[in-house]
Amino acid sequence: MSLQGKTIAILIAPRGTEEPEFTKPRDALLAAGATVTVVGLEAGEAETVNNDLDPAGKYPVDKVIDGLSASDFDGLVIPGGSVGADKLRGSEAVVGFVRDFFQQAKPVGVICHGPWTLVEADVVKGRKLTSFPTVKTDIRNAGGEWVDAEVVVDKGLVTSRNPKDLPAFCAKIVEEFAEGRHPDQARSA
Repeated sequence: MSLQGKTIAILIAPRGTEEPEFTKPRDALLAAGATVTVVGLEAGEAETVNNDLDPAGKYPVDKVIDGLSASDFDGLVIPGGSVGADKLRGSEAVVGFVRDFFQQAKPVGVICHGPWTLVEADVVKGRKLTSFPTVKTDIRNAGGEWVDAEVVVDKGLVTSRNPKDLPAFCAKIVEEFAEGRHPDQARSA
């Protein structure tokens, strides 16, 4: 599937985003022809981690979240890493940005601890999704249905549990981003 002409935002937190959950989706989107914009909390570079602890690579932030709009993008990827996901959900700008994707019925891919940001954005109610197992109670408390599956798709929302699920996650986000808007997504946001 081609994502030629599509611009996808991928979030990154300073010192906390899980490296493969950032690099593998980014690479899959680029390989499908998308323009990928790395969106961070701070300008400069963001350092990723492996296993939430070990420093990994440093990646340039293309745009800082402040002032960005979901209107400028065709889709969004939220990587995990418990530290990174916690930093992202703590940003009002990120939470508003995420909520806007749902209100505009644009596809979103989220993996591992990334659904914490969805809970904070109040877009989980009535949806079926998966995550790292320790996030399931948060999802249920927010009105979502948590399932233990490699990849789950619900009205343009793609979720997966952990780095082992990345091949299925990457294939499905490319497919959903190629499909474009999902009108049912906006009705449930």
